Amino acid sequence: MDLSDLANKLGFTPSDSKRLVRKAAELRRLADIQFNSSVIGVGETCKAIICLEIAATSAQVIFDRKTAIKLSGMSEKAYTRSLIAMQNGLGVKNKLDVRELGIQFGCIRLIPLVQKALSLYRDRFLAALPASRRASADSTRPVFTAAAFYLCAKKHKLKVDKIKLIELCGTSEDEFNSVSTSMKDLCFDQFGITKEKTDAKKVKGNRDLLDELPEKRRIEDGGYLSDDEDEPSLYKKRKRMDEHAYKEWKSTVMESNNKNKETVSAKRTKQAQLNFPKLVPETKVEAV
Repeated sequence: MDLSDLANKLGFTPSDSKRLVRKAAELRRLADIQFNSSVIGVGETCKAIICLEIAATSAQVIFDRKTAIKLSGMSEKAYTRSLIAMQNGLGVKNKLDVRELGIQFGCIRLIPLVQKALSLYRDRFLAALPASRRASADSTRPVFTAAAFYLCAKKHKLKVDKIKLIELCGTSEDEFNSVSTSMKDLCFDQFGITKEKTDAKKVKGNRDLLDELPEKRRIEDGGYLSDDEDEPSLYKKRKRMDEHAYKEWKSTVMESNNKNKETVSAKRTKQAQLNFPKLVPETKVEAV
């Protein structure tokens, strides 16, 4: 499909359409020279639409992504994957804006929080690097913006699609997780989630005193027994009572089983006697 026709279907104004079509045509020719787009699963129509989106993004012109996906005949996930592959192949740096993410994911109230946390992280990140590496360090890549947005959303208990964020910033899951870990380490006050754990020593009063005298601790108070210590009398008594009750129950069951066996045996003997044929006495015949 022609680029001009696609630009009209995507709703570009006539003034924007001309320069965007010109820029998209340059990108398509560059893509044909540098790599084979069919190898990465991008057809000609999809390639033209993606070139128009890249041109619109670089010119800061609003692009209708939903209409573009429909025209490409691909799913949203497949289209995003193809877009990232084309950007990487063309060497185009993707720009991810916090405000756009807030609008897209319905988390507008996170925008100022993410911007503040991201700025603080960049300052601490550069300060932690040696002076020789600060000039070459780049913390403005989209993966940093996406990770900051995800961590802030998680901190404020808002659901955000992590996979979609990874696709939008054009990175791998490993790199995304690595950046997230770095952000939590340097700016735990901005991105971290505190998990309070109850200290067992603070549950009951006078725990320090009880710890100094372990032999005074009782089992009822959560104490412990060692192999060298004698069991408390209450524990022994309860244990003996349980053993005695178990022995009584066991003897009752065994006695009941024996009675049942004797009853069954008696019934079988009686039945055998009833079924056994009776002998008829022989009659003597006297001679005449």
